[in-house]
Amino acid sequence: MRKKILVVEDDTAIGDVLYEMLSDAGYTVELQVDGQAALQMQEPFPDLLFLDIRLSGSDGRTICQYIKAKPATRHIPIILLSTYKDTQHMAQDVGADDFLTKPFEMEDVLALAANYLGGR
Repeated sequence: MRKKILVVEDDTAIGDVLYEMLSDAGYTVELQVDGQAALQMQEPFPDLLFLDIRLSGSDGRTICQYIKAKPATRHIPIILLSTYKDTQHMAQDVGADDFLTKPFEMEDVLALAANYLGGR
């Protein structure tokens, strides 16, 4: 069964690139531009979440803390995306599993996905 990835990114160009890249790698990908999509996740939950820190009207750090605090979703690996130079510290502070600083390399995205999903 294909692993499911939820990408929450309000920059449509970046979201589209992530969608195409991960889909081409064999993952089932859902792309959302609104942080509410992550807050309102229901079963079946995604196997991995790529979450932008700066979303229109939402803060990805707050969303990450919320997801990690809920017993039903705390197991979902979350990779924070940001242009901030201190993304690593932000990710650690809110309980994210990993981070990617924009701009990122395609190989880094695929390596993180494979690392957290155990390949395809």
